[in-house]
Amino acid sequence: MRVVSSVGWLGAVVAFLVVAATSLTSADGGLVRAAVMLMAAIGQMAIVPLSLLALASGVLQALGTSWGLFDHYWVVVKLIITAVSVLVLLNFQPDMNALAHLAAGWPTPTPEQLAQLRSPAPALHASVALALLVVTTALSVMKPAGMTPYGQRRQRQAARQP
Repeated sequence: MRVVSSVGWLGAVVAFLVVAATSLTSADGGLVRAAVMLMAAIGQMAIVPLSLLALASGVLQALGTSWGLFDHYWVVVKLIITAVSVLVLLNFQPDMNALAHLAAGWPTPTPEQLAQLRSPAPALHASVALALLVVTTALSVMKPAGMTPYGQRRQRQAARQP
């Protein structure tokens, strides 16, 4: 579940980024308007649920395996990146929804309205999210060595137990 939700989240962010780039570069006001509404839908219907599922399933999997949640640095780094990403996303999605609501009210956007719809924030958020998701994916694949002091203590305690 964790792998599917994480890969789905990454794919949804890539789709969002493509639509965000379209909204920034298109001269067609109708296309820009549609792109803004589509970004809100992708965020609400795919990115938010997949990010929450990835966070929850990642925590559950870490707690249920020998990797532990706080035993290895790479797991802790992934947890921090994922949790912060989810918090930023949950904070950003209402702004995206508000922008889409504006777009929906402007069947033919004026040049001033188009300027408002062409916010670089969605593309910036998606670019940073993509970079962070690639980092967490690389950590999952490489599993770099290094145990936290907590993990070292747990390992020593487990070795002492008969």
